[in-house]
This record gives sequence, C-alpha cells and structure tokens, in this order.
Amino acid sequence: MDDRAITRWPLVIAIWAAGLGVAAQYGKISVIFDRMDQLYPDAGASVSLTVSAVGIVGIIFGLVAGLFVSSIGYRRSLVWALWLGAAISALQALHLPFGLFLASRLVEGISHLGAVVAGPTLIAALASRRDRGLAMSLWSTFFGVAFTLLAWFGLPLVAGFGLLSLFAMHALIMAGLALWLGFALRDVPVPARAEFPALRSLPGLHLPVYKSPWQVAPAAGWLFYTCCFVSVLTVIPPYIAADLRAFVLGAMPLASIASSMILGVFLLRHIAAVKVVQLGFLLSGGGVLWLWIQPGDPLACIALAAAMGLVQGGSFAAIPHLNLEDAERAQASGVLAQAGNLGNTIGTPLMVMALGLAGFSGLMATLLLLFLGGCLVHQLLALKRRQISA
Repeated sequence: MDDRAITRWPLVIAIWAAGLGVAAQYGKISVIFDRMDQLYPDAGASVSLTVSAVGIVGIIFGLVAGLFVSSIGYRRSLVWALWLGAAISALQALHLPFGLFLASRLVEGISHLGAVVAGPTLIAALASRRDRGLAMSLWSTFFGVAFTLLAWFGLPLVAGFGLLSLFAMHALIMAGLALWLGFALRDVPVPARAEFPALRSLPGLHLPVYKSPWQVAPAAGWLFYTCCFVSVLTVIPPYIAADLRAFVLGAMPLASIASSMILGVFLLRHIAAVKVVQLGFLLSGGGVLWLWIQPGDPLACIALAAAMGLVQGGSFAAIPHLNLEDAERAQASGVLAQAGNLGNTIGTPLMVMALGLAGFSGLMATLLLLFLGGCLVHQLLALKRRQISA
C-alpha cells in the first residue's frame, strides 16, 4: 500500500487490542501455571507442554504463516485467527481431557501465528511514515501489557470463579475482538493478496527469505532478544532482595514498555530502526555489567529492562523500515514470530544450564554474549545490505 498522509489511529488501536488477545493465549496459562495441577493432577511434568505447545507451531510454521497470510488476505487472516482463538478457549473452558487440551493448544498456536503476522502488517499499512515507528512500538508492547492485565484482572477472576473461568472470559474477549475488527476493517483498503503458494514449493520459498538481509534482519536480532527477556524474568528473581522482589518484577515489564513508547519512539523519529535496536543491545550489555558487579540490584534490573525495551520497539519498527512491500513485511513478520518462539523456547534452559555450570558469573557472561551478539548480527546484515545495494 502507498504511504498514508494520516494514521488511522482507531484501527491501529483495535488491531493492537487484538494483539493483547492473542498474547493472552500464552499469558492465560502462564499466570495460572502453578495451579494447572488442579485441572490435571495426573499430568506430571507434561503440564509444561501446556505453555510450549503454542510456541511449537510458531517455530515450525512461522515463515509459512507469512506466506499464507499474504495470500489469504491480512484482514481475513486476522479476523479468522480471532474467531479460531475464541472457539478454542471456549472448548478449553469445558475442562477437556489432558490430551485434548494439549491438542487444542497446538490449534491455538495457528490462531496466534495468524494474528501476529497479519496484525503488524496491517498496522504498518494504516500508519503514516511519520507515525509508523510509534504505531509499531505500540504493537511491540502487546505481550507486556497483556501479562500485566492478566495479573491485575485475570487472577482475581480465577480467585472468585475458578481456573476455567479465565478460559471462558478469554473466549468472550476474543469473540468480541473478532466482531469489532470484522466490522471496523470491512471498508478499509488492505494490502493486495499474493498468489497462494503451492505446498510443494514451500521448502524452496524459505531460503530466499532467510538469505535476504532485509527480511531476516528484524528476526535475527529478535532471536537474541527473546533468548534473554523471559529467561531474565525467570532466573534473576532469586538474586533480588525478597522484600523488593515483587515490586521489581512488576516494574521490569513496565519499564520496558515505557522505554519503548517514550525514548524508543523519540529515537525512531531521528535515527534508523536498526540503530535503535543496536543501541538497545549495547545498553542492555551495560545493564548486565551493572548486575554482574551488583547482583540483584533493583535499579540495575529495571535499567536492564528499560534498555531491552529499545530492542523490543525498534525490532518491530525495523520490519516496515527495511521492507517496503506488504508481502515482504508479512514474511518478515513470520520469520520474526518464528525466531521469537525459538528464543522463548531455548532461552530459559540455556540460562539455567549456564547457571548450573558456572554460577551467577556464567549466567551474566551468557547474557552479555547474547546482547553483544544481537548488536553484531545487525551490523553484519547492514554490511551485507550495503554490499548488495552498491
């Protein structure tokens, strides 16, 4: 689509709200994970699959989703993804047997993937060039905001009405979002649909995208980021003073969101998105050094989260900045979803292994290498883009 003169903010907000709904597909399990044994007392260690099953779909089919969404249609894909998510949550509210519950989580991964590919592509198309950084930074907050809302409102709901009420409420919210967006987007010009890819051609379609330093760049940095963010929130808490731990853990995601929406948006109006990401990685490395010297320091933890917020917003803003065509943006979003699910899956086990082998210093060294690696991979891809363009 051509660049717009005016940003369609009501629609951007509506799509962001859809992002909150699909982020809750992860969050609704995470916030009650310590109580899932009440629903499935015989599941044992397999209960951890209730979280990771959604991500497995993204790891395997992330790029494929980008290809199919661009052919099915971005508006249609987003609305259908919301309806599918509503149906799955409604089924889960019926207290499915554990095997069927895991199967439903896999199907839910399809809903999640369709929305996280279509959503940012539509937002980029609905925003003016000047506002695109702000709009994409807003989209980048959907996970943090959704987890905060679930903690504030979802847990009291569970306390009053039981675990299954959270699934029922999520189903109602997803259905409401589907109705809202189905109505709001009906007359909106959307990116042109691409040709539907033949199944036999899918393996061959991956390589050109992975080889493109424009399409793969946001995802390359995102892999390093997602290896760190969830794992930091998981393995750092024991080092924070017990009386400050709850405050710091609540402040870290908020600091990340605030940094992305305030400092990140300001920087994106003056420098390229990739440079913002690189700055975020370098500042995150500085935060790690601070924590290494003063383990568990509350200010160091919050400063690290704030620095990571620049990576968060800048990475999503880099998708439309580096990719001018809507189909390319969809594919870049698909690869980013793939990288994010992979990073979330391997990050915490990697940190736990580093902690077990070399203690706190091993954990800090691993984080520092990952942040510096994220900065370096962007530098190498920028060099490749210059070489190709020369």
